[in-house]
Amino acid sequence: MQVITVASELEPFYGCAFVPTMGALHGGHLSLIAEAKKTGLPVVVSIFVNPEQFAPNEDLSKYPRDLAQDVAFAESKGADIVFAPSIETMYPNTPERIQLPAAATEPQLEDACRPTHFNGVCVAVARLFDLVQPTVTVFGLKDYQQFLVIKQLIEQEELRWKDLHIIGADIIRDNDGLAMSSRNIFLSEEERARALGI
Repeated sequence: MQVITVASELEPFYGCAFVPTMGALHGGHLSLIAEAKKTGLPVVVSIFVNPEQFAPNEDLSKYPRDLAQDVAFAESKGADIVFAPSIETMYPNTPERIQLPAAATEPQLEDACRPTHFNGVCVAVARLFDLVQPTVTVFGLKDYQQFLVIKQLIEQEELRWKDLHIIGADIIRDNDGLAMSSRNIFLSEEERARALGI
C-alpha cells in the first residue's frame, strides 16, 4: 500500500473507489472499505481532519489523530492508497463557497445544533472529489443526513463530477449495539447508555 500526501501523485488512480475519512479509523470503517473493494477499483482512503466543519465552540485539537495507526488499519483492510493531504493542499486559497443541498437544512436534525457543520463537510468533500477524481465514493449510513447531503451535492454538481456515484455502507455496531464512531471515546458510561436508546 502507498501513502500519498501530494495531490499530483493521485493521477494514476483517477477513477478509483474513494472512502473519505477524518482518521481515527475503527471497525465501522471496515464496511466502507469493504464496499469500495467490491467495485474492483483501486481503493483510496483519505485521512484529513477538516477544520472547516468544527464550530468555534468545538475543540478541533481534541479530535483523535494517529496517522501511523490509521495507515496500518487501512492497509490491513485492503486499501490501496491512503491520501493524507495537508491543510495547504486542501485549502491553498480561501475555502470554496458551496451552495448547500436541501438535505443540509432539514429542520430539527444535525444543522439545528451545528449550523455550520454541513457547509464545512461539503467544502472538504468537494475539494477531495476534485483532487482524487473517483468514480465511486462510499459513505456510511450511520450519518444518514450526511449521506443524503453528499448524494445531493453530487447530483447538484453533476457536470463537475459527471461519472461519480455514491454507495451507502451499512451501520457497524459495537458488541453492546452502539453504532461505531470515532467520537464514542468521548462518551461517559452514562452517555453511552443513553446513546444505546437511539
